[in-house]
Amino acid sequence: MPLYYSSRPSCRVILALAAAALVMACTTSQDPATRTDGINDPYEAQNRSVHAFNKGLDRNLVRPVSKGYAAVIPPEIRESVTNFANNLSEPGDAINSLLQGDLAGAGIATTRFAMNSTLGLLGFFDPSTELNIEDHDTDFGETLAVWGVGEGAYIEMPIFGPSTQRDAIGFVTDVFTNPLTFVTVNSSPENLIPPVSRGAAWLNDRDRLGTAIDSVLYDSADSYAQTRSIYLQSRRFDLDGAGAAEEDPYLDPYDPYDPYAE
Repeated sequence: MPLYYSSRPSCRVILALAAAALVMACTTSQDPATRTDGINDPYEAQNRSVHAFNKGLDRNLVRPVSKGYAAVIPPEIRESVTNFANNLSEPGDAINSLLQGDLAGAGIATTRFAMNSTLGLLGFFDPSTELNIEDHDTDFGETLAVWGVGEGAYIEMPIFGPSTQRDAIGFVTDVFTNPLTFVTVNSSPENLIPPVSRGAAWLNDRDRLGTAIDSVLYDSADSYAQTRSIYLQSRRFDLDGAGAAEEDPYLDPYDPYDPYAE
């Protein structure tokens, strides 16, 4: 049975927090591989291999499937599925906001989840945004930044794309600590609903942002360096208020669940 669907959620939380503690120890010290341009990429050779794999996966599978998905499924349905997937992340946003000491953010995420899950018919519609209750998106990577954990080395993960050591641990912890991870743990086939909806949202984002993504992956002289630069500048700018160094704004063509998304 995959770890994601382990029937012992308490063990998963412990493992996730233990991993978080490990990355805190690993990323708080200064890495001598940090370059003068502010990029810490001591694993560049391995990262480039993973990038080549991700790029091939996008070219041969993700991009054509996303185009087919957009061609077959009406935009209104695709948007509803994306709304549903986004709503599943609201409990995690609430938890991370609390861990960051952001009571207002926790309240916003909780309100959005309650409203969209009821008035929005399980989240397929987004009445919260229509009422100007804007999404308060956060994650455990940001929580670690608030706690003073350094970003660590740049890494590119298979399928999920660019990250840092801190954000990679944050990504895993978000999966393990989101209450909705456990709701369908012993239900079948309902346990497929969250990953399937997120996958559909991922395909929708890949098609919607296709021009920007293609320009980075297939039109740039060095797609790896371009992807790395865009990710780090965008992420550092987003986390500026969470303890990251101030960076100039940089357009990020990637959204969650894209193969090269955060």
